[in-house]
Amino acid sequence: MMGTVEMTPELKALLAFLTVAFATFAVAMLLESVRMLLHKRTVRLELQRLAERRDGGPQTSLLRAQRKGLPGWLKPALARVPRLADLQHFLEQSGTNLGLAAFLALTAGSAVAGGFSLLALGLGTPAAATGAAVGAALPYLWFLRRRRRRLAAFEAHFPEAIDLLTRSIRAGHGVSTGLGMVAEEAAEPVAGEFRQVFEELRYGLPLDEALKSMSDRISLPDVRIFATALLIQRDVGGNLAEILDKLSEVIRERFTFRRQLRTHTAQGRMTGLVLGFAPFVAGAGMFLLNPDYMRPLFEEPIGRMLLGFAIGMQCLGFILIRRITTVEL
Repeated sequence: MMGTVEMTPELKALLAFLTVAFATFAVAMLLESVRMLLHKRTVRLELQRLAERRDGGPQTSLLRAQRKGLPGWLKPALARVPRLADLQHFLEQSGTNLGLAAFLALTAGSAVAGGFSLLALGLGTPAAATGAAVGAALPYLWFLRRRRRRLAAFEAHFPEAIDLLTRSIRAGHGVSTGLGMVAEEAAEPVAGEFRQVFEELRYGLPLDEALKSMSDRISLPDVRIFATALLIQRDVGGNLAEILDKLSEVIRERFTFRRQLRTHTAQGRMTGLVLGFAPFVAGAGMFLLNPDYMRPLFEEPIGRMLLGFAIGMQCLGFILIRRITTVEL
């Protein structure tokens, strides 16, 4: 006969974590599937109306408003809580197709999984609260990293897109045609953003609104300068190709300078990482080698107070080093 498996606290924590994780994944995928179905249906109906009326004004604005595919129950909350609108904008900048409802479900599930796992291990309510906070932060940190990488890739390829547009204008094409060429030939994620601008122009959206929409999606000063240059040239005239040449040169110089600056501050950033993680690594090593020596730090009230103070000072020092080694351009 097969023996029964003993349910140790570690096994209970693992089962609780896996159960909550799978349930969260299922709920998030269900919400995302509903969002995509609503989004496709809305886009199809709006395109049919555009094809019938051939008038891209209010219909295009409505199409842009529905692009996010938010569920109906979330729209009132989005209007009342500005932070939710900022979070939706943050997800768009990361380049993900994940909707706001699915992201909130993923965050809640990750928090519950982290808290229940530590609670099942018998570590107490404070540890479970800490685990829930860390679990809730993990999805946001992952999308934050993805957003930074996407914006960095856009900034690296943006001068090439401007050069493509400049060559198109010098060849005698219009601005909208040049934007279409950039959408076809540029590298991602630049091509995707210009493709969206080009499609909005095709459906009748004014150039200033399309460029403002791209500036909102890509919160980089170079994009705002580019949009401003196009709009000023449209209103007052001038040599747009020459303006774009100068803009491309300035963006390249700023990008080169930023990379040189990161090279010069690399030692400071590495020092911050070492000073920030060394105490935790040393403490974990001492706990593994001699648990009785470290146990009063977790069991005694004065030990927990000193531990919390030390962690707070470590975080403060890490933030200060990051602020010193980060230069905004």
